[in-house]
Amino acid sequence: MIPYSLLDLAPVCEGSDTTQAFVHMRDLAQHAERWGYTRYWLAEHHNMPGIASAATAVLIGHVAGATSTIRVGSGGIMLPNHSPLQVAEQFGTLASLYPGRIDLGLGRAPGTDQPTARALRRYFDSAEQFPQDVQELLRYFEPVQEGQAVRAVPGAGLDVPVWLLGSSLFGAQLSAALGLPYAFASHFAPDAMDQALLLYHRDFRPSKHLAKPHAMLALNVVAAETDEEARYLFTTQQQAFVNLRRGRAGLVPPPIDDIETFWEPHEKAGVAQALACAVIGSRDTVRKGIADFIQRHRPDELMLTANIFDHAKRLRSFEIAAEVMSGG
Repeated sequence: MIPYSLLDLAPVCEGSDTTQAFVHMRDLAQHAERWGYTRYWLAEHHNMPGIASAATAVLIGHVAGATSTIRVGSGGIMLPNHSPLQVAEQFGTLASLYPGRIDLGLGRAPGTDQPTARALRRYFDSAEQFPQDVQELLRYFEPVQEGQAVRAVPGAGLDVPVWLLGSSLFGAQLSAALGLPYAFASHFAPDAMDQALLLYHRDFRPSKHLAKPHAMLALNVVAAETDEEARYLFTTQQQAFVNLRRGRAGLVPPPIDDIETFWEPHEKAGVAQALACAVIGSRDTVRKGIADFIQRHRPDELMLTANIFDHAKRLRSFEIAAEVMSGG
C-alpha cells in the first residue's frame, strides 16, 4: 500500500468546547503516530464554530511537541490571509524546533467568508497574487544571498517541504510549473480531480524541490465494526455539510438514525456530489473501497479524514483505516 496520512480540523462537537477539542487532537495525533500514519495535517479555517484549527501554526507546534516521529504540517495555510515572510518565519521556527518533521501545505482560498477575510486584514483579491506569493515564500527558504535586504529568521536555508493544495485546475497547473508536490481536496470537491491529476502529471517540470510528480488525494473514510454503524457515524459529516450550505455553520452534530428526515432532495444530491470520495463501512468494505480508489486514481499518497462525533469512535475508525492501509 501507499503512504497514508491524516487530516484534522480540531472539530468542536456539540456539548464540548475548544479545550476538549485540543485534548482530542493531541490524543489522535499520538495514536496516529503509533498506527503508522506518515503525516498529521491541520487546516486553516476561520469564523467556523465547529472548527478550532484557525491558529494552524500554533497547533502544529503543539502536535509536534506531543509526538516524536510523525510529520506534522498544514493542509493548509491559506496564503492570501498572510504575508509570505510571516509564514516563512513561522514554519522556519517550527522546522528549527522539530527538524525533518514539518510540512507546509499552501492553499489559495481564504478559508472563510468575505467579512472575516477583511477582519484578517487581507482581501479576496490577494488570491490573484498567489503564484507570486508562493515564489516569494520559496525564496525565503533559500540560503541567504549577499546583499539580501529581507530574510526569514529562522527560515533561510532550512528544509521545509512546500506542497500546493487545490480543488481546481489552478493548483495543479501551478504545482506542475513550480515542480512542487500537489495535494487535491477530493474529500469535499472531487469534480475536477481526474483532470487536475492529468494536468499535473502531464505538465510537471522537475525542480530542485522535486524530481518527478508527487500527488496526494484526500479521502473521507469512516470505518466501524459494521457497515450499518459506519453509515450512522457518517451522518454527522452529512449534517455538518448541509448546515454549512444552509448558512448555519455550528458545532459538530451527533449522528442521527434517519438522515433522510434531515435533508431535502437537492441537499442530498449536493452532499452526494461533494462527498463522492468517501469510503464508509466495516473493515472489509473499507479495504475494498480504498483499494478501488487507489487503483482508479493512482495517487502517490492518501490523506484520510473523518468527521466523527464520538472521539472513541473516531479513534477506532482511523485505527481500522490504518490496519487496512498497512495490509491488516
